[in-house]
Amino acid sequence: QVQLVESGGGLVQPGGSLRLSCAASGSIFRINAMGWYRRAPGKQRELVATITRGGSTNYADSVKGRFTISRDNAKNTVYLQMNSLKPEDTAVYYCYADVYTGYGSSRDYWGQGTQVTVSS
Repeated sequence: QVQLVESGGGLVQPGGSLRLSCAASGSIFRINAMGWYRRAPGKQRELVATITRGGSTNYADSVKGRFTISRDNAKNTVYLQMNSLKPEDTAVYYCYADVYTGYGSSRDYWGQGTQVTVSS
């Protein structure tokens, strides 16, 4: 079994910054891609950013230049540094990891979600 635990959400004023963390633990042989999605009230889930094991990144257009995804493979942890936050960034943020446990095929595991609220 694999668990992903997120931290770092909260309330921040527009223009502020937050850093999200997501640590994976359990029966992990290797983690391939990791990333973040978000779901705002009344909207569909949106891809925010992804990062491969080798460090290649991909971002949604709405966050390019403001958010930075990174990872620490030794700690099985992915981070999302969010700067210049806007009210439209308000959402529940979910991390995921494509995990190979050593048996069968790899599959995605998800965190429980962390609330990010951008408001004055």
